[in-house]
Amino acid sequence: MTLDEILEVYPDAENKIPELDKLFAKLLDIGVDVFETLTEEDMEADEKAVAELDKEIEALTKMEGGVTTDPVRMYLREIGKIPLLKPEEEISLAQKIEKGDRKAKKKLTESNLRLVVSIAKKYVMRGLSLLDLIQEGNQGLIRAVEKYDWRKGYKFSTYATWWIRQAITRAIADQARTIRIPVHMVETINKLIRVQRQLMQQLGREPAAEEIAETMGEMTAIRVREILKIAQDTTSLETPVGDEEDSMLGDFIADTSQPSPIEAASRELLKENIEEVLSSLTDREAKVLRMRFGLDGKNPMTLEEVGREFGVTRERIRQIEAKALRKLKHPSRRKKLQDYLD
Repeated sequence: MTLDEILEVYPDAENKIPELDKLFAKLLDIGVDVFETLTEEDMEADEKAVAELDKEIEALTKMEGGVTTDPVRMYLREIGKIPLLKPEEEISLAQKIEKGDRKAKKKLTESNLRLVVSIAKKYVMRGLSLLDLIQEGNQGLIRAVEKYDWRKGYKFSTYATWWIRQAITRAIADQARTIRIPVHMVETINKLIRVQRQLMQQLGREPAAEEIAETMGEMTAIRVREILKIAQDTTSLETPVGDEEDSMLGDFIADTSQPSPIEAASRELLKENIEEVLSSLTDREAKVLRMRFGLDGKNPMTLEEVGREFGVTRERIRQIEAKALRKLKHPSRRKKLQDYLD
């Protein structure tokens, strides 16, 4: 079963992620394998990639001195020493594997390691290193060797490609991101990114969501934006910044929950000016205003609550408050606070 077949039943897959996760788990439990959809163009591209990789390996094996410290190049040189198989040799090995021949299984696996590398190289910059991608792809290759049915007539490399891609895309979905993306969404994202890159080459600019949706022909611009948002990578606030890497990204991000330096300075000046004008009142008047308006950082109190504190009626507190506010309206005092109201 392919992912495209599942997505035909779930066209709005991103809205049914929990349900799809259960479906994938159930399919795996009953032995139904789900593959990434491959087109003829994909297969041709894979064959071309293998041919290019063969040239790279050939060049590496001819290097004078034969010394390299790059782990990837060292690995390529090692697998380059393993001869490729002819179709009839693949069938012969597959027949032996059916009978439990471990040497045949090892030989068929090793002879196709370069296929894994050629496919893995297409998934770099997706959150996993090339060596990690190769390792995951090798797991898919081993499973392909175990399940290959030579009687169906197709080449082993064609069959193995499905398993290798599946292993790599599943690893990317499970390991590459801080926030996990379900496997079925990975293929949708991959297709969308391919279309986006093609349009960028054609148009010479970043394509709009509407243009991507029109080219794909199976989703709206709104859904394109949603998928692009899902595809975004997370970035650590502790990422080093600058040539000397002595600062972190988080140092340059404003904390919107805290007042800006200007606001903080303005508040301090306001507090000082309030204290100054309150000092011109009697102690009782100043205390009533502090309690009524919460000027000490506490919650404002009602007339009755303030009256209980002073042991007088709420009406008496209202009179004291009114008298104090009239004093504050005097031009000499009001001028100090007027600017904060503008």
